Amino acid sequence: MSIELVKELLNFIEKSPSCFHVAANMAEILEKSGFQRLNERDAWNLKAGGKYFTLRNGSSLAAFTVPQKEMEGFRILASHSDSPTFRIKENPEMELEKHFVRLNVEKYGGMLMGTWFDRPLSVAGRVLVQEGEHIVSRLVDVDRDLALIPSLAIHMNRKANDGYAYNAQTDMMPLIGGGEKGRWKEIAAKSAGVSPEQILGFDLFLYNRMKGSIWGADREFYSSSRLDDQACAFASMKGFQNSSNDRFSMVHCVFDNEEVGSQTRQGAASTFLKDLLERIMISLHMNGEEYYRKLASSFMISADNAHSVHPNQPDKSDVSNRTYLNGGIVLKYSANQKYCTDGATASFVKTLCRQAGINCQVFFNRSDMAGGSTLGNISSGQVSVPAADIGLPQLAMHSSYETAGVKDLEEMVKLAGTFFSSDLIMEA
Repeated sequence: MSIELVKELLNFIEKSPSCFHVAANMAEILEKSGFQRLNERDAWNLKAGGKYFTLRNGSSLAAFTVPQKEMEGFRILASHSDSPTFRIKENPEMELEKHFVRLNVEKYGGMLMGTWFDRPLSVAGRVLVQEGEHIVSRLVDVDRDLALIPSLAIHMNRKANDGYAYNAQTDMMPLIGGGEKGRWKEIAAKSAGVSPEQILGFDLFLYNRMKGSIWGADREFYSSSRLDDQACAFASMKGFQNSSNDRFSMVHCVFDNEEVGSQTRQGAASTFLKDLLERIMISLHMNGEEYYRKLASSFMISADNAHSVHPNQPDKSDVSNRTYLNGGIVLKYSANQKYCTDGATASFVKTLCRQAGINCQVFFNRSDMAGGSTLGNISSGQVSVPAADIGLPQLAMHSSYETAGVKDLEEMVKLAGTFFSSDLIMEA
C-alpha cells in the first residue's frame, strides 16, 4: 500500500505545479467525492451531514463536514499549498546581445538556490482576464521543458566548489530562448486558452520539470519537487476523505503563502479559517457563546514537513532527539514557539498515534541553531484552539527536488484519518 500511495502522491504533485493547481486539483477531487462548493460571496445554507468546501484567492482551500448530531467542536488539520520557487516579474523578458532571452524573476521563499541550476524548468500559475463585469483566473501550466538556469563552468569560476554566494538578480535568471524577445506572453496566453491582449495580470512561477522517483535498495525513499508541503496536504486530504465523525466538524484546510510568512488574505495569519468557522456556526444558527464553547472543545494539527537526520551531516541535528526517514510522523517542539506543540497537545497527538498504531518521532532544533516557523503558531492568533505541529521527515528541505520515506506517508494518512474520526477531548 505504501508504494501505491506514494505513486498517487507523485501523480498529484506532477499535476500541481503551483499553489493554484493544488487548490484546483483538490477542489476537483472533493467535488467528485460529493462535496458541495461554496462561494464566500453567497449565503451558506448548511445541513446536518453535509460536506462542503470553499476557496480563497484560488490558492487556499478549506473543506469541512457538518456532523449529524449536535456539533461539539472542530477537528482542524492545516497544511500549505505553496513551495519555495521563483516568481516571474512584470515585463520579464530580457534580451542579451540578440542571442539570448531570459526571464526576470525574484525569489519566493527561502529556497536552496543551487538546486535550481541545469534542470528542465517551466512556468505555472494563473493569468487574470476580464469576462463581462468579472475579473477571472485562468490556470497556466506550460507543460513542456521551457527554460533552464545554466550554471557557470568550473573553468570560469575555479572556486565554485569552495562555496559561492548566489546573487538572485544576476545568477538566477532562467534562459527561455535565443534571438529576440516577444514570445513570453504568447506562450503563457496559449496555455491559459486566451489571447495575449486579454491578460490583465498574472501570478506565475518557475517549477522543476523533473518527475518524482521511488528509489533505494528496497525502494524505501522517494524524491520529488514540492514535497514541502504537498505531501502533508495530500495526506490530510486522503485522511479527510476516508473519515467520518458525527460529533465534530472535520476541517481540512490548506493555506497559501506559508513560505513567505502567511501575512496575506489567504495565509494562515489571515481570517480565512476564523471566517470559515464563524460562518459554519452562523449557518447552523448558533450564537457567539456557543462558538467559543465549541472552540474550547476543538483541536488543530498543523502539518508541515520536518528535518530528518542528514546522512552526511548528522551533527546538524539535536543530540538526543533524532528523526529519520521511515521512522514515523514527527512531533515538532520549539521553546520560542516557532512550533505550537506543548506537553498537553503533544500528549493528544501521541494518544492518536497509539490509537492508529503508528510511530511518533520527536524533533527539536539544535539549541545553537534557529529553525523555521510554520502554520500552527501563526493561525492560533486568529483561532485560539489547542494545537500541535507535526510533519513528515524529509531531506533537502527547500531544494527544488526533495526526499522523504515511503512508509511515513502512509503513517501520516493513518494519523489524519484517526484524528478526523476521533472524539478525544483535551482538558488541559
